[in-house]
Amino acid sequence: MQKDIRLHGLIAGHIEYYAIVAGSDAHQRYFFNQGHDSEDLRFFSPGNEFIFGRDGVSYRGNGGSFCEYMFGVDQPISDLAKGDVINRLVIYGARYDNATGSLEFSDTTSGEQSFEKIFFDGNAVCNYFFFVNSHKINGSPSNQQEKVVKLIGKAIKRAVAVGEEDDNLVIAEVCALLHDPKAQLFLFKLINTRHREYRDLFKSLYFASKKISDEEFSLLSKFAAKYDIDRYQQERIRIDVMYKHPDNRRIVDEYKNILISCNRKGDINKLENARLTRLKTLSVRNKIPGALFYTLDEMLKKDKKMVDLEESDYISEARQILEGIFFSERQIESTVDREDMLKLLFAKKKAAENRDHSFEEILLDASKACDEKIRDGADISLLEGFSYIITYFDRYDSTSSIINQLAFMENVRISEDMLRSLLGNKAEFDALKPGLFRELFISGILENKYLGNYGRNKVTNLVRGLRLIEDKRLATPALLDKLIGINEEERVFQTLLEHVRERIRNFYSKYATRTDQELLKREVTEELRHKKLIESEPTDELFNEVILTIKKEAIYIHNLLPTIIAKKDIALREDFLENSGLDRFYVEELEREYYELNDLDIEELYQIRKGLN
Repeated sequence: MQKDIRLHGLIAGHIEYYAIVAGSDAHQRYFFNQGHDSEDLRFFSPGNEFIFGRDGVSYRGNGGSFCEYMFGVDQPISDLAKGDVINRLVIYGARYDNATGSLEFSDTTSGEQSFEKIFFDGNAVCNYFFFVNSHKINGSPSNQQEKVVKLIGKAIKRAVAVGEEDDNLVIAEVCALLHDPKAQLFLFKLINTRHREYRDLFKSLYFASKKISDEEFSLLSKFAAKYDIDRYQQERIRIDVMYKHPDNRRIVDEYKNILISCNRKGDINKLENARLTRLKTLSVRNKIPGALFYTLDEMLKKDKKMVDLEESDYISEARQILEGIFFSERQIESTVDREDMLKLLFAKKKAAENRDHSFEEILLDASKACDEKIRDGADISLLEGFSYIITYFDRYDSTSSIINQLAFMENVRISEDMLRSLLGNKAEFDALKPGLFRELFISGILENKYLGNYGRNKVTNLVRGLRLIEDKRLATPALLDKLIGINEEERVFQTLLEHVRERIRNFYSKYATRTDQELLKREVTEELRHKKLIESEPTDELFNEVILTIKKEAIYIHNLLPTIIAKKDIALREDFLENSGLDRFYVEELEREYYELNDLDIEELYQIRKGLN
């Protein structure tokens, strides 16, 4: 019978540890001691030891460390491409050889790590260390490590129990793989209690509504400041929690799988590019941070299998302008004029639309070159010229972010400061070229087929309101009230739609008569008021729009979609979506559920959608 002995303690005030010895005769073994003149706690077996010190750990012998991958860490492409590999495994003295694609083992397995490095390189919250005492794991240190990897490496990298911190299951899985009834597993778990509290607090706030209010962010900031949590650690904890939200994870994983598939075959075709673009647009709607996608792009770009496509015209043009700033000959005119600035802005717009990070790389190179030139004594006018470009790019990023949030996000926070920022930026863009603001930020969004009715309403009212404010025929607070009103109507509509759908699915087989609808309205209104999701009774007009929307969805799923699939009738699908006014994001979710429910090939659905893109 497997037995274990466990020690539990705290180091340095906030590092919690569990030390576990499991296996044959564990309860009879003398396996640890504590120094009389130090706080060190030493665990050992023949040829192996692991020491908890005040500031970190040290070790020698076989074994290594493992933890759950946090989203966005520098993950090997081989692990990233395997959907079931979810954990990071580090074996002492082992090194991955990129040339041969294999692990190389060394006899040098001793080392030490500070707690700061453990939680920086590994998981920010929980990390495991281990070593094994078994007659099957013998020989030189390198031979022992190779045997450890062969016996338990694959299982550890895929063990769900690691992320769940289920020590009993980790022990059971590893001991079963050792195939040695007399073996002992020494397992050490380290938890950063401050990071854990920050993660749990952020998760409770974010999972409640999939957003963080200003008050909640202030609470998080105070907590982080109180416990001196590094900003980088705060960011990676937040991103990891946001990735693990089920709604986010599905979209990000689909994006990842497409990129991995492209990486394997070496190119991206038009259909795949359209799918990636669609997912990025969907992410804005679902309040998924762009950092999740950018991180994936960067991780996969590091692999050299991707085909380098010919540089686009807009990238070449941007490169020529930015590199031209640094001509060393004074006789060469190298200032950025109005036409150059326009070309750079449209290049930035195209790069964003194509997810082309080479534009940002060119800009970063130019920034470094500028710093070096100034350091080496170049005229200060060089910095002023580059600052002129960066100022416009900052205006672009700020404006694009605000308008995209208004267009594609529900319950977006709108403030007078936001509107004043847009007014100021609009004036600067239109001064560069009349109508530039609309050309850069509005025209493309209004043509976007994923723009919903409420998003379109907000954008058109924003554009109209900004123009009226410029003509001094409207005050900023009046425009703010208008946008907040549309936002609130959208929130009530979506809340009603969700609850009416659910009630119809569970209780109502028919809802066609006015009597049925009035009863349904009363019940849903009472429920939403009780849950404090609405304050007043929704208007008949809004409720009727909800019922009409549900009827349209039912017609599409039960009548039109089977025909569209059977005949691959792209035109019929597009005609319905254009004229029905239904939310494309939700319709595509219905389509996906229909395909999964009927066990159909999802690739066929992508082929049908190709007509849209």
